[in-house]
Amino acid sequence: MAFEPPRRLVRALGETAPDGDEWLAKLPEAAEQAVARGELTVERVQVPGGRSSLVVLVRTAEGTPAVLKLAPRRARPRSERAALAHWGGLGAVQVLDGADTEGVLLLERLHPDVSVRSLPEAKALLEAAGTLRRLWVEPPAGHPFETVAERTGRQAEAMRAGAAADSEVAPLVDAALAARAELLAAPSEGRLLHGTFRQSKVLAGDRMPWLAVGPDPVVGESAFDLARLVRDRVEDLIAQPSGASTTRRRIKRLAESLEVDQERLRGWTLFRAVESGVRARRVGREQDAELLLEFAGWL
Repeated sequence: MAFEPPRRLVRALGETAPDGDEWLAKLPEAAEQAVARGELTVERVQVPGGRSSLVVLVRTAEGTPAVLKLAPRRARPRSERAALAHWGGLGAVQVLDGADTEGVLLLERLHPDVSVRSLPEAKALLEAAGTLRRLWVEPPAGHPFETVAERTGRQAEAMRAGAAADSEVAPLVDAALAARAELLAAPSEGRLLHGTFRQSKVLAGDRMPWLAVGPDPVVGESAFDLARLVRDRVEDLIAQPSGASTTRRRIKRLAESLEVDQERLRGWTLFRAVESGVRARRVGREQDAELLLEFAGWL
């Protein structure tokens, strides 16, 4: 079978690939090797798939439905494997093999076309929040995960560079960086977080109704993880005349339901929205950038 990467993956990795990166070119061969090594039967490549990995629906030698996932090193697949192993299937998809092959994961098959996002908005937020709560656990001793301070530190440097090149976003970047500094100055818990959680990262399963996939794990406070969920369906929020007040109510409701400090959630929501908006503008996704930066202005 020809393992043609979906256009969405090609486009997304093209925005972030360093010069000389050959992962996409070598992907078909790597997929064939992983299939042969695992004695897997291929059903199909998942389309549109993710933005950082190739997802292939397969069956094991025993006939068990599974998912083969291949990701470049910069997507931190080893970190993903470590987090999934630590969660042990509680709230997240399970790893099916113990082999630590670079960039290759064999995962429990969920229902890839049915995410929490398919539910009505209020129900989707409730189910997503309940799934997220299960993931907030103590990290393993001597864990390999980066911290929120480390990850946002790298992001802050890119944001400063973006503001220097674009005076229009400078006030929002200044506000976001000030919020980050204030948040990191105050003590907070150090839990294992999903890192890139949103409604589309929660898929229907058989073991449990809903399970999280695709973590980019990080250790820090819960409000950082929850902040990405606040802006889910941002295009719908922007289209509403009451979008700003709806966002404030969402922050309050999520903070109360998950026992997270409301102001800390607002601060991380601001930082993450501005960071995403500046990054989208940097790679030419102007429509996404406008939505995210308008949303950030409400905070």
